[in-house]
Parts: sequence; structure tokens; C-alpha cells
Amino acid sequence: MTNAEFGAFVDDGGIPAARGVGTPRVGLAPAEGCQHPAFWVRGHDGRWYESRFGIACLSSRGTPVVHVNWYEAEAYCRWAGPGYRPKQSGKSPRPRAGDWCQAAVPWGDDPPTPGRANLDYRAGGTIDVRALPAGDSPVGCRQIIGNVWEWVADTFEPYPGFVCDPYKEYSEPSFGQKTVLRGGCWTTRSRLIRSTWRNFYKRHRRNVFAGFRTVAP
Repeated sequence: MTNAEFGAFVDDGGIPAARGVGTPRVGLAPAEGCQHPAFWVRGHDGRWYESRFGIACLSSRGTPVVHVNWYEAEAYCRWAGPGYRPKQSGKSPRPRAGDWCQAAVPWGDDPPTPGRANLDYRAGGTIDVRALPAGDSPVGCRQIIGNVWEWVADTFEPYPGFVCDPYKEYSEPSFGQKTVLRGGCWTTRSRLIRSTWRNFYKRHRRNVFAGFRTVAP
């Protein structure tokens, strides 16, 4: 989801406009819902700017929207039309378990090279969603790895056959409490990320490098 696409939603009323189609009130701030992504500011010229580490930069229309929470992603999908939803990841490492996993087999077991994914803080930020065609998955999804973490529809739960290792405080307390993100972001280390890796946060979090992609009917 690009800044341009999400900006159209914001300019059309954003979260408050989506209230009438069932967007949850829980977790949103302020009380009536976020008016725009965190760190967006409206310039005197009427255009949107992003505050990047304290510096206001003109929002690039072609880069992915970032610093949105799960509720804002859901609200966008409701605004976009019937059938849209945050892309599902499933609760199994097998590709058939969900939409995201079906799309996220971009280059087999090879490492994510700079020509395939925006990782390792290399670009110093997000890049245009049209960049890096060499990293396309077999079904045509681009930047499924890197650029921004992607909210999905699933609650964080153990995989079938899960056995807790000695570091049980890492994931087990979050089962059933947080929502899954996939794919890594521009600050993620390439030696760490893989398509089966799951991140997890509370749905109201807006300070992480998170965006989303949608499933259309």
C-alpha cells in the first residue's frame, strides 16, 4: 500500500469515515481515531510531509505507507470496498496455510541480495514499491521481503507441534495477545529474515516500520 493510496483514504475522511463500516474503536488514539499515519504532517502548501528522524520530508507517493497500525490497515480495507482485507499469513509454515505464505517464496533458499530486497539499512529508508523486480515471487508479488513489515489478519499463535525452548519468555506469553507481521523491513538484517519469520505486536502500535498489502476480491 503506497503513500498515495493511503493518502487518498486519509483525505476522504480516514479512520472516522470508516467507523460506519465496523472499524473497532479499541486501541485507536486519539479517541475518535487517528487522522493520518504517525509522523505525517500537513505542510503550509497543503501537501503531506513525513517526519523522518525529526526532519520533515515531502511524502513520496510511490513508497509504501509506514507507521500505521492494524486498525488503520483494516479501516483502509473497509473503505476500499467489499472483499478487501489485510493479507492473511496463516498459522502454519506451509505455503498453503494462508495468502501471504502462498505469495512469499521469492527466491528459494538463496540469500536476499541488494537487488532483491531493501534490507540492512542500505537505503536509509523505504524505496518505491516498483523497485527491485528481481525479487518478485513466482505469483508476481514484489518486495514481499524487506521495505516494510506487513500487518496480516492473524493473531499470533503457536505453529502445530510447537515446543517451547528454554527462552520461553520470547514468544509464548504473546500467543493470542498480539497480531502477526511478516516480511521484514528496511532496517532488518538480511542474515536474519526469511519468509517464515514472524514478528508480532499489539494492534494499536504505530511506531514500528509497519505497513500492509491487501487481498482484493
